[in-house]
Amino acid sequence: MTETSPWDQPRTSLFTDHYELTMLQASLHSGAAHRQCVFEAFSRRLPDGRRYGVVGGTGRLLEGITKFRFTDEELSFLERTHVVNAETLDFLAGYRFSGNVFGYAEGEAYFPNSPILIVESTFAEACILETYILSVLNHDSAIASAASRMTTAANGRPCIEMGSRRTHDESAVAAARAAVIAGFSSTSNLAAGLRYGIPTVGTAAHSFTLLHDTEREAFEAQVASMGPGTSLLVDTYDVERAVRTAVEIAGDRLGAVRLDSGDLIDQAHWVRQLLDELGNENTRIMVTSDLDEYAIAALQSAPVDAYGVGTALVTGSGAPTASMVYKLVAHTDDSGEFVSVAKAAKNKASVGGRKYALRRLDERGVASHEVVGIGRRPVDDGNDRSLLQHFIVDGELKPGWIGAEGVTKARERHAASLAELPSSVHRMHRGEPAIPTVYEEH
Repeated sequence: MTETSPWDQPRTSLFTDHYELTMLQASLHSGAAHRQCVFEAFSRRLPDGRRYGVVGGTGRLLEGITKFRFTDEELSFLERTHVVNAETLDFLAGYRFSGNVFGYAEGEAYFPNSPILIVESTFAEACILETYILSVLNHDSAIASAASRMTTAANGRPCIEMGSRRTHDESAVAAARAAVIAGFSSTSNLAAGLRYGIPTVGTAAHSFTLLHDTEREAFEAQVASMGPGTSLLVDTYDVERAVRTAVEIAGDRLGAVRLDSGDLIDQAHWVRQLLDELGNENTRIMVTSDLDEYAIAALQSAPVDAYGVGTALVTGSGAPTASMVYKLVAHTDDSGEFVSVAKAAKNKASVGGRKYALRRLDERGVASHEVVGIGRRPVDDGNDRSLLQHFIVDGELKPGWIGAEGVTKARERHAASLAELPSSVHRMHRGEPAIPTVYEEH
């Protein structure tokens, strides 16, 4: 990752739902707003066919919590639209999150019911963060989970994120960030490069070729401007003729050719043969065109050097949300003692109590279980790894989790976390979660 200056993120306080603030108002009225509480974000299930998920968005979320403020602009809006009363407006005017946030490190693999994020604070402070927490974690974890499957299928060949035109503008930046955390090498999105130090790449689209009177003129202009190491798009007209023209112009220093249509497996084979016959053994082949993890896996037998992935990535490859929820699991009673609470609704039950989590590893360092302790930390048998990190301490964000540094660390954590999982999890077949979650109650 390259160095970048911190991004001046906008205020996030109204990235929320109306009822978060009306709950705050009612709890201020009842007096329960200042009870100490424990909230937990988790997912009850993985998408069909998935064997693990990947935590994404934590760094963005932590940045956003520091910007969760109500200025005169927000307060005036809430007042004139009668969202909340004067007492609640007074509380919001001084809102600063002063609690603690724990969670799985970004890039970490997770499973059903993993306590991905834990917020300890008063009800008033923690309640109104719900929608923002879920919108960030659900989107970014969905993208990171899909990206992880794609980079696993690529088996070391670089994947490039290029889905900006297939999603909302801000979602595109978040998707690029999440993809790089899960192993993508670069992005086409310049805002992601600016904010998070992610390498950006790109050369030309079909319109550039169509702009010129001939394909040769287009290639000549691109090579003259960008150098022979550029990547030339060779499927605007006739692929074979374009490859020969590209080699004539750039010579054996031609960086890459890109294939964006047709039977990519078949084309990659004969284009590779043609390049080699023309003396361009070092010219790489990049493929694009609606790739997902299954298409990438199918291309493993082809002489492809890199994959450009767009639509499937930014839509979660069929799972656009991680289905996370944010639930109150404990609060203090009138005597100040913590009591566990849980939802019992059919198919939406939760497990009460403050959670602690570790990953149980065998003597080879391979994970066998996710152990979640309720009320206290599970017993470590000597090989285990604690999963919960302390991100915010009494309202103060600990260093190392945001910006370019946070992305780099999350990428490293993703690689290490996947290396712990059983080898079968890296195949594209369907099955149960890679490892089970076991509760230890005390």
